[in-house]
Amino acid sequence: MTVYLLCFALFLVGVYGVIAKRDLIKIILSIGIMGYAANLFLILFAYKHGATFPILTGGKVSPMVDPLPQALVLTSIVIELGTTALLVALVVRLFQKYGTFDIAKIRRLRG
Repeated sequence: MTVYLLCFALFLVGVYGVIAKRDLIKIILSIGIMGYAANLFLILFAYKHGATFPILTGGKVSPMVDPLPQALVLTSIVIELGTTALLVALVVRLFQKYGTFDIAKIRRLRG
């Protein structure tokens, strides 16, 4: 139960970074932290104490770890990589146009 609460706390750290920070780089890092927390939750959800890998050998059946969340996490990592690359490209273009990473200054210079 404690690891689930720590995972949720990590997600809340990411939410705090997205809401409270004004620097675009810090916001991108916070979104990454939220993604890592979601991946960690999926892996924790699939874990069973004392379970083995899901390959049957010799006809002996024992408790096995669910492989589906592991596949979902791999897919999630690829999607996060694409999202992060898109956000970094957007921030680079904003920096080239406005010369700052601060959201408040970008909003003032918008006109």
